[in-house]
Amino acid sequence: MKASSPEPAAGELNWFKSSYSSGSGGDCVEVAGTGTTVLVRDSKRPDAAVLNIPADQWTAFVRMAVRG
Repeated sequence: MKASSPEPAAGELNWFKSSYSSGSGGDCVEVAGTGTTVLVRDSKRPDAAVLNIPADQWTAFVRMAVRG
């Protein structure tokens, strides 16, 4: 059995906001990577629920979105 370290708490992460976000309070999301997952939250409500997405699925989503 392999021991694994726990995921960091949301407050310990480096959150990134989209470069497309404006300073006018528009709809924005922030993302943070933990190594195995990508966390997504509403930038206007950082203490609300956080989506936890496996890193490989996030990568597939971003590839699809970029091809758009």
